[in-house]
Amino acid sequence: MKKSDFIVIAVIVVCLLPFFLFDSVYDTYCAANQRFPLWMAFLKFGVLATFGEMLGSRVKTGKYYHEGFGLAPKFVVWGILGMWIALAMSVFRLGVPAFMGRYAAFAGVSAAMAGPMSWLKLLGAFCVSVMMNTAFAPVFMTVHKISDMHIAEHGGAFSALFKPVAVKRHICEMDWGVQWGFVFKKTIPLFWIPAHTLTFCLPQDLQVLFAAFCSVILGLFLSIASMMKRA
Repeated sequence: MKKSDFIVIAVIVVCLLPFFLFDSVYDTYCAANQRFPLWMAFLKFGVLATFGEMLGSRVKTGKYYHEGFGLAPKFVVWGILGMWIALAMSVFRLGVPAFMGRYAAFAGVSAAMAGPMSWLKLLGAFCVSVMMNTAFAPVFMTVHKISDMHIAEHGGAFSALFKPVAVKRHICEMDWGVQWGFVFKKTIPLFWIPAHTLTFCLPQDLQVLFAAFCSVILGLFLSIASMMKRA
């Protein structure tokens, strides 16, 4: 391990320790979630997903941060995407059980999703996860990849956020062999569907936070995909 690894671990411990030592910190966090759910989603994804990309950079280059990484624009982009994810989670969490409830065999799914853990709740969470990861995730992953290419093209400068995105060109330049063969075909069924099934089994206050933690894993997946592209 490098010195930077110990520094990162120390920062994580310092940030998380107050939640375990002081009930007031956790209560404040819960109250903020209730009052400002979208802004809290912005913060959670901005911090955690960007950190996930830093971990990916550590795996790929040996450094958490390098010239052209684009820490500030990545934070903003991930924050906005986090708000989008939070909205999508609400739509699928409510919509899929409501649709299932139209059929007698699944009449209790909506109630089960709000209750304690049960097989019916697990089934509902799985169906929500499947729909979200097949209908929403591919579009989301493509949008994120385009934004990542745009930031890289401008050297990680914050001004990239205010410049037009060459969407058509980036789509043409994207390595669809990796995007389809690894990001869509492997990570969605093997990781994201199981991970989000667990997410929708959790209490609602923790779902967006857990999804943001999962985005840390996404950073590692992105670094693997990048190395596969180079290979």
